[in-house]
Formats: sequence, C-alpha cells, structure tokens
Amino acid sequence: MTTAFQKRALLIAGPTASGKSALALERAQAQGGVIINADALQVYAPLRILSARPTPEEEGIVPHRLYGHVGAEQPYSVAAWLAEARREIEAAWTQGLLPIVTGGTGLYFAALERGLAPVPEIPEEVRSRWRSFTGDLHGELLRRDAAMAARLLPSDRQRVTRALEVIDATGRSLLDWQREGQEGATLEGVAVERIFLDVPRAELHARAESRFDRMMAEGALEEARAVMHLDPSLPMMKAIGVPELVRHLKGEISRDEAVALAKAATRQFIKRQLTWWRGQLKHWGTGTP
Repeated sequence: MTTAFQKRALLIAGPTASGKSALALERAQAQGGVIINADALQVYAPLRILSARPTPEEEGIVPHRLYGHVGAEQPYSVAAWLAEARREIEAAWTQGLLPIVTGGTGLYFAALERGLAPVPEIPEEVRSRWRSFTGDLHGELLRRDAAMAARLLPSDRQRVTRALEVIDATGRSLLDWQREGQEGATLEGVAVERIFLDVPRAELHARAESRFDRMMAEGALEEARAVMHLDPSLPMMKAIGVPELVRHLKGEISRDEAVALAKAATRQFIKRQLTWWRGQLKHWGTGTP
C-alpha cells in the first residue's frame, strides 16, 4: 500500500494554447507519469479537434485519462470530474506512477485542491429571490455573514449571490461548508508540484490563431457538422469554434467570418482564464513551456 508521504502529484495549468499538453507529455515521459485531463471540454467524445485534445499518437506514448469519455448529451459536472479524477489519481499511485493533472479549467483544480463544499440543494424560491435582488447585495451579505463578505468584492455579484443563497437556505456560512469540504480534499497531505504556464498574451493570441487554422485544416468543420443537430444549449456546443462553424454550416455567415469570430472568442476566453487565475496563483509556481 502506498503511504501518505510517498504520494506526489504534478499540476500543470494555464490558458488555452500555452503548451500544457506538451509539457505534461514531456514530464510524463521523464518521470513515469499518467496524464489526467482537467479541461471541461476535452472530456467530450465528439470534440477531439475543436477541444485540442491530445492526438491518438500522443495518447499512445504515455497513459492519458479522462479524455473523450463523455457523450455529447451526457450530464457532467465538477463533482463528476472530481470523483473520476480522484479515482485515476489513486490508481496512478497504486501503479507507482506520477499523476499529472493538466488543463485549463480552473474550477477543476480548485475542487481538486480544496474539495467541494457539500452544500445542500438551494430551494428555487431562495435562488430566485437573490438572483432577482436589485439592492445592495454585498451590504446584505455583510449584515448576514461578515466573514464571507470580507472575502468577496462588492462587484463580484455572482459569488456574493451564491453566499447569500447558502446562508439564507442553510443558516450556515459558505465558509463553514467550504472548510468541511476541504477536510476531505483529494490532495490533502500530498506533495504537490504546481506549474502555471505564463506566456505573454500577444504570443498566446498568435498561438491560438495559428492553432485554429490547423484545426480547420485537420477537419474542424466536419467535426462541427457532426454535432450541429444537437441542442445548442448543451455545454459541449458552447466550445469555441462550434457555434461559429455551425452558423456557417447553416448558411448564416461565411467560412472566413466563422473563423474570425472563433478567433475573437478565443481571445476573450484567454482574457477570462487569466483573470480567474490571477486570483489563484499565490501558491502556484509559474513557468514557460
């Protein structure tokens, strides 16, 4: 049995087109590792090209887990990913391999390191009350849960609303629920190396645009054609490139317009990723691929 002091893990995160997959492959070969996906779109089976999944050749070099294993219409969540990732990490340790978790979905890494707060389902009437509230949300939270309010910016309405929903519905601060979840976090007591790939934004944009051109050459349009009949509200259908190429396939815009819109969406996505990670990097090391 693997003891706690022997357990190690490597986390590689970064925005899209930063070189995460290449670095993960390099480290897995050098250190005897298994690569575990932490990208919310690379889990979907129909999107190998448009989600920039590792190629079959790359997957044949070292073990890859949690890639392309979810159906297009299959429900999937952070909790589902965390359960599967925990299983794969434990399996890697059992086999004497280094689990290398890589991807760009920050919420997956947060759940892995902090656990998930086991908050009960919020009643719809409570949810509706706070999501339609037009007054001073942060002031309301400060009055009801000063400790949680101190951690949130007044401008962060989404998180402030969530904190209000939780204390209103459960009578307990979201902080209490988060501490409870962290006690059973997957990486508690594990020796963890963390790398965030820090690439200049202009270079990221150039890489991402070049990669989308390659995707188009490799069959991205046909991949979009195969899923264009599906409900556009499905999470998979919101992957960058899918809405734009589907619009082209329906005759709404030209191919060049679809490509330009997809590249613009990629730049906006990179901006959102970097904004999220700026608040999470205090205990992460940075590097370049």
